Amino acid sequence: MGNTPALCGGSGVSTRQARIAELAHQLSQTGLDNIHPFMDLAWLTEAYHCTRKDGAPGIDGVTWAEYGDNLASNLASLLSRAKSGTYRAPPVKRAHIPKGDGETRPIGIPTLEDRVLQRAVVMLLEPIVEREFLDCSYGYRPGRSAHQAVARIWKGIMDEGTTWVADIDIRKFFDTIDHGHLRTMVRKRVRDGVVTRLIDKWLSAGVMENGAWHDAEAGTPQGGVISPMLANLYLHDVLDTWMAEVVPPYLKGRVFLVRYADDVIIGCERKEDADMLLTVLPKRLGKYGLALHPDKTRLIRFGRPVGRDGNDRDGKPPETFDFLGFCHYWGRSRKGPWVVMRKTAKSRLARAISRIGEWCEKHRRLPIREQHKALCAKVRGHNAYFGITGNYRSLGLFVRGVAGRWRFWLNRRGNDVSFTFEKLDKLLEWLPLPRPSVVQSVYKAKP
Repeated sequence: MGNTPALCGGSGVSTRQARIAELAHQLSQTGLDNIHPFMDLAWLTEAYHCTRKDGAPGIDGVTWAEYGDNLASNLASLLSRAKSGTYRAPPVKRAHIPKGDGETRPIGIPTLEDRVLQRAVVMLLEPIVEREFLDCSYGYRPGRSAHQAVARIWKGIMDEGTTWVADIDIRKFFDTIDHGHLRTMVRKRVRDGVVTRLIDKWLSAGVMENGAWHDAEAGTPQGGVISPMLANLYLHDVLDTWMAEVVPPYLKGRVFLVRYADDVIIGCERKEDADMLLTVLPKRLGKYGLALHPDKTRLIRFGRPVGRDGNDRDGKPPETFDFLGFCHYWGRSRKGPWVVMRKTAKSRLARAISRIGEWCEKHRRLPIREQHKALCAKVRGHNAYFGITGNYRSLGLFVRGVAGRWRFWLNRRGNDVSFTFEKLDKLLEWLPLPRPSVVQSVYKAKP
């Protein structure tokens, strides 16, 4: 959830993307019907080099390096099949990873060739949809990041009189996107048969799990390169434009929306606006096959505290809410006034430390220097995301958690050497872990 990279493409691809954006502006009422000629062998070559080299192989077992051994021939064949309509989208290999709430999240692993072709189509579509997407949307978009979304929430609460926060959770969003509605949304922008046919094939490809194929009647392919863009398009039409164009006449106070993929926060100045939105939003989502999670969607009292007791104007303490791994709460700034502060959410911190323990268990027999090098990289990665203004204490808790898990598993290397805390202290003097570091100032981040 860090920064989203800019559009793939060298100067030649970027020039053609600019031309696509220009055509989209000219033909915004009818949709583009002839963009597949932009996708040639050079375009696919660029898509291949933009595809992750270390991605897990799909059901065919082909890796990035293996596909590249005969790249020109492979891409020429792929291009021919894509444009002639003979390309067959393979099923996505499905796996499940645990979530913080005890449930599991399905992830998909497409084949390398499928990822390349999806990347090529994303490069075609992104200049078209990016000109429409609104500023409230931050997830999986070029030049936008989770930190910018967090900064927008800070600005909305501090500057716009927000007293109530609606924490919106769309239940199993990526699994329940309606294919019929999605196809209509795509064809509203693009009528090119080559492109729409490929998207239809990906939606219908299904998944392969434990050797059995399962149909995909709804949802976008988890793990697919094109999935985030299609999801953004879906919620752009279902939620973003509705909030921007339909809802405002019914509001009595100021309201702001921040969305990162399917993570949504709505800030409201007045409670009656929040109540109204939480009443009509399920009906709006229901028209498109979506539903709010009944337990995770909640309305939070988040008025600015007054006085020394930390209560709001109604005499009640503000609640807290989590968004993108950060717990938002009111605290005193160094100069005294109440400000919105952020710290690593408890569940995210516990999960991060737990994963460090799993890594240390699995790699406990590696040389200590190799373990140290890997753990340092993990701490720096944690700092890169969670190292924001006001979060120094939680960063320190993470570093101490890493040190504790490391000592625990060094003690279980199968030899007679006991790794006491004193020995760990000496080890950390010799091989120190990176210190907590605030590397992101959310006050300076451009929302």
